[in-house]
Amino acid sequence: MDADENNYKLKNMRVESEEIIQSSQWHQLSTNEITRHLETDLETGLNESEVAKRQSHFGANELKAKPGTSPIVKFLQQFNQPLLYILLIAGAIKAIIGQWVNAWVIWGVTLINAIIGFIQESKAESAIAALASSVRTNATILRNGKKIQVSSTELVPGDIVLLASGDKVPADLRLVQTRNLQINESALTGESIAVEKNSQPVNPDIPLAERTNMAYAGSFVTFGTGSGIVVAIGEATETGRLSQLIEQGTSLKTPLTRKFDKFSRTLLYIILGIAALTFAVGLGYGNSWAEMFEAAVAFAVSAIPEGLPAVVTVTLAIGVSRMARRHAIVRKLPAVETLGGATVICSDKTGTLTENQMTVQGIYAGGQYYTVTGVGYAPSGEILLNEQQIDLNTSPVLVECLIAGLLCNDTRLEQKDEQWQVIGDPTEGALIAAANKVGINRSDLERENKRLDVIPFESDFQYMATLHQGNNNIRRRDAINRVSTDNTIYVKGSVEAILKRCQLQVDAEGEIIPVQANIVHQQVNAMAQQGLRVLAFAKKDVPSSQNSLDHVDIESNLIFLGLQGMIDPPRSEAIIAVQACQEAGIQVKMITGDHAVTAQAIAKRMGFNKNGEVMAFTGQQLAQMDNQQLKTAVEDGVVFARVAPEQKLRIVEALQSKGEIVAMTGDGVNDAPALKQADIGIAMGGAGTEVAKEASDMILTDDNFASIQAAVEEGRTVYRNLLKAIAFILPVNGGESMTILISVLFARVLPILSLQVLWLNMVNSIAMTVPLAFEPSSKRVMRQPPRNPRQPLLSGSLIKRIAVISVFNWILIFGMFEWIRQTTGNIDSSRTMAIQALVAGRVFYLLSISKLGAIIIDTIRGVKHNISDAYAIIIGIVATIVLQIIFSQWSLMNNLFSTAPLNLNQWLICIAAGLPMILVAALVNRFDPLD
Repeated sequence: MDADENNYKLKNMRVESEEIIQSSQWHQLSTNEITRHLETDLETGLNESEVAKRQSHFGANELKAKPGTSPIVKFLQQFNQPLLYILLIAGAIKAIIGQWVNAWVIWGVTLINAIIGFIQESKAESAIAALASSVRTNATILRNGKKIQVSSTELVPGDIVLLASGDKVPADLRLVQTRNLQINESALTGESIAVEKNSQPVNPDIPLAERTNMAYAGSFVTFGTGSGIVVAIGEATETGRLSQLIEQGTSLKTPLTRKFDKFSRTLLYIILGIAALTFAVGLGYGNSWAEMFEAAVAFAVSAIPEGLPAVVTVTLAIGVSRMARRHAIVRKLPAVETLGGATVICSDKTGTLTENQMTVQGIYAGGQYYTVTGVGYAPSGEILLNEQQIDLNTSPVLVECLIAGLLCNDTRLEQKDEQWQVIGDPTEGALIAAANKVGINRSDLERENKRLDVIPFESDFQYMATLHQGNNNIRRRDAINRVSTDNTIYVKGSVEAILKRCQLQVDAEGEIIPVQANIVHQQVNAMAQQGLRVLAFAKKDVPSSQNSLDHVDIESNLIFLGLQGMIDPPRSEAIIAVQACQEAGIQVKMITGDHAVTAQAIAKRMGFNKNGEVMAFTGQQLAQMDNQQLKTAVEDGVVFARVAPEQKLRIVEALQSKGEIVAMTGDGVNDAPALKQADIGIAMGGAGTEVAKEASDMILTDDNFASIQAAVEEGRTVYRNLLKAIAFILPVNGGESMTILISVLFARVLPILSLQVLWLNMVNSIAMTVPLAFEPSSKRVMRQPPRNPRQPLLSGSLIKRIAVISVFNWILIFGMFEWIRQTTGNIDSSRTMAIQALVAGRVFYLLSISKLGAIIIDTIRGVKHNISDAYAIIIGIVATIVLQIIFSQWSLMNNLFSTAPLNLNQWLICIAAGLPMILVAALVNRFDPLD
């Protein structure tokens, strides 16, 4: 009966707890209500028997990945692409007709493609496995009245967890006691600064980032101590909910794979239909089954662009290499092109658009406003008054304000590998850097003004205070123009906390005047509108006999020294990159866990806008919108602040529902679901969590938005080069298939054999087409709007181009073959010259669509170019010429491919026959420029 009662009690507790979790009510309940719901004791914790029962009922505190697909199935799935069906069918045809070497060559291409895909692609379970490791740790808890350490996996709801600086939070906790507790929740909320915690209940609808009485699994304690009751474990934690969102995320195909799928299916149907027609017509003419089967196979082989998938893979791989040189590591090949087609980039703020280094940019002291130049923690920059460099001797109040920021400070700066790093709080690091910029050295000050006592920052009081010994050997003149050897209290904190304790302030001349609170608040508002985080500074002289410090010592009679306003400033290169993206027709939106005012100020500085406005929405506002309202908001909005993980996911889905191609950046655990859902997820390589990296398609090694803009440029170049490759390969297939089809329909001798077609489609095409993948970016590539995501791979203009060039190729092959056959009667020579004339025409066509052709034309006009931009095309043309000489002049190739050696005159005739391609290409380039 006792066991049944216990199970009933646990079941009720679990149901009640789950209802609270689902309604997000833990943060609004008092400590007494929490202990009653979870039936625990704050002094002793749970006993072992109760823990065992709850472990069997609630399970382990861990995240479990869904069962993964076996590696063999994953590998076989790489072949499930219509683009590869073409190669598999071509290989099968070659095997059927006994050409096993050629069959294995074709199959080898598909195998290489599958291996690359298998290695590069990462599945969702990898992200969830990384997520699981991100919350696993050891925890110090109270059980049976004793403090013990256990694995986080053993925790159950109701456990009392003790937190100290450096700890990883092992489960979702409702805090019941705090002392100067600060927790870094950036991986979950996106907030870059550690959050000050307390144990007081908060409003039920407050955003997750502002739930100051909660500590969430996977976050880190950066300062102070505290304790909390476990209210959620495993899948029920906020991090666990993210793992479920990752699993539920739709695995979208990229625009490129969707277009190739449609193109490949259409091409297959056309080829099979015309091949069947060829076979039937030939039989109708009275030809044998064997002859017509050979003709149908020849047509199929001529129509199938065997080299295209290989060229696509190589082009994407080259794009990957280029992006890597520009700090973007691509994990999935199609993502190269996808980024080039992006219509919206949703970017995180901290570290991506900004420096991720707090920097003082404005100081108000003595009634005057000073601007501070320089970025980050390096001591490079100046303090200016009215754009003029200051003289410290005439700015005593400014000096005293800077000294207060240096001495009332527990952080230090270190230089490692020529980079300045903050050891401690970024805000305090900014204060040190500001003073260093005008040569005020902390170590010298601390020797002269030894710290005697300190009141650490506490969220209840909103200030920090330090007591410093007066220097009896050095009589210094202070801000209020007095020589003093008294001890000094320096205080820094929120404006509200400091100003109400100040009765006096110092003016520009160092004279004591009554504090002008209204003017100070006006200045605070002006600085806040710039997105600056404002701290106030004050001092108080006390007798030299006072060696300790208490809150009562600073309750009143402080002298207000000034304000320092700081911000994580935008990267200069990111400002240029955002402008470049907007000029290219790409919307850039900021999605951040930071405050809306700060985010909007940064957005304005960086030139973010939509129709000239910088509209901002908060997560709270988004939560109250239905799907239609959300779609309107994400289209009009530029800044989305204080957003929860589900809202990031909804934003991406809403944009995609409007037909946008969405690139999403992120670095935290909270970003993983949206990264996976986006058309291309971009993780930060430096600050990013492993979870974000596993869920992404691309990783930025420098965490810089400018690298995204560079990758977009490379992506657009890759797509342009792919179109060039298609426009170059398909006309050959068109000309070949037209030649064979018309020959069969009119009962003529085939001008080209299936094996010769394979040479042209595999060896010749690849040698000439792969160099197109190395074509450099055009100056126009970032001046054009994003291509329409709904535009098919073969646009109307591209189809017309292919048709015109195909007809010319058919005339070239058919005309040359018939002319030579009728004049010489030599079938082998006729076919060889037809092929060489076709190749000559292809060389001229390649020049017309490549950088080399433009360089040649400009050189004729007297314009100089860097020939290195076209080195790949030069190599490709030289390799083609060598291969074609071998193809016709080597006896082994003559026997293998049924070709004949050509003399010089015959070579010249072939080249002359290909020359008209220059005029044809010029005509189509006028109506359909590929650049």
